[in-house]
Amino acid sequence: MLPEAGLRMTDILLIDDDSELSAMLTEYLAGEGFETTTMANGQDGAIAAASGRYKVVILDVMMPGMTGIEALRKIRQTSSVPVVMLTAKGSDIDRVVGLEMGADDYIAKPYYPRELVARLRAVLRRQAQDAPDEAKQSHSDELTFSKARREASWAGVPFELTATEFNMLDALLQGGDSVTTKDDLSRTLLGRVREVYDRGVDVHISNLRRKLATASGGKLEIETIRGIGYRLKQG
Repeated sequence: MLPEAGLRMTDILLIDDDSELSAMLTEYLAGEGFETTTMANGQDGAIAAASGRYKVVILDVMMPGMTGIEALRKIRQTSSVPVVMLTAKGSDIDRVVGLEMGADDYIAKPYYPRELVARLRAVLRRQAQDAPDEAKQSHSDELTFSKARREASWAGVPFELTATEFNMLDALLQGGDSVTTKDDLSRTLLGRVREVYDRGVDVHISNLRRKLATASGGKLEIETIRGIGYRLKQG
């Protein structure tokens, strides 16, 4: 099967110590139009993930030696490459910690490969949809936001965001004075319908809120509209 329209053959890095599962998943992904490189440990995987060679990383949490959480921490020190975590079924702690550390999404083991492919396509589609002809978009005297270059800066000083955080800031900016709902953020940016106990959107927003406050000295805030969603405020 060829990649969907607008998506090219994509390099995926799979970091998982289960060699049999990795081989099966690599074969399945090849049938979906993806090229996959595998790493069997977190140490080597983290180095490869930060190399800039891959468009998305699939990272298992439970690995001997350097765990997936530790590998993610190392990746995020130098790279904003999208990361999809593989967590144990029912392990809410791993999911929340992974998101707090900068993971873009997660999927619980055991999983259907078709569901994983859907998550990967959602991550890649969000990047592919960025209009290349949109140059810098200034939303205030101090905030500058460029979708084409995937850069954000405050008073001329760039600040780092993960792929999902960048897309959430974009959604909030497009929302203007209107409230952007949690359901819309989950469906549009995470590629799934938000469930009652799904904290994915909340954790990403919390991370983004902290980074915006640090970059702007508290002038750029995300207002929580309880039970509904969020709105960006510039002081």
